[in-house]
Amino acid sequence: MAMFTEKGQGAPESESGLSIIGTGMRVVGDISAEGVVKIEGTVVGTVRAGRQVLVGKGGEVEGDVISREAIIGGEVRGSIRADERIEIQSTSVVHGDIAAKRLLVQEGGEINGVVRMGENALEPETVEKAGAGTPRSY
Repeated sequence: MAMFTEKGQGAPESESGLSIIGTGMRVVGDISAEGVVKIEGTVVGTVRAGRQVLVGKGGEVEGDVISREAIIGGEVRGSIRADERIEIQSTSVVHGDIAAKRLLVQEGGEINGVVRMGENALEPETVEKAGAGTPRSY
């Protein structure tokens, strides 16, 4: 019994858990975790992690990814928002918008969407709101 109470009561806050969606596993619904979420299978829904979302090679997300840091090696069909950084690996394909302070795209990584970077990347766009309904010509 003591082995269960020692770690639970004395564990530091920085020690976050790891949640894994393994190869061949399919989750339908939203996922929310404090630590790291590693996806090697398929998730249909929004994935939120307090620390990091890692989509491994062969992993798929059909929904949004929201985290402090996102490392994408598989496929994401949805937007990716990270408070700090996003890494798009050479094996990844992203069909959606990306917003983060920092972005790393390896050669071969694909992004099909709008990319917003910098300190103000995560703030709502005021241009769209101010110009809503106003016809524009390009």
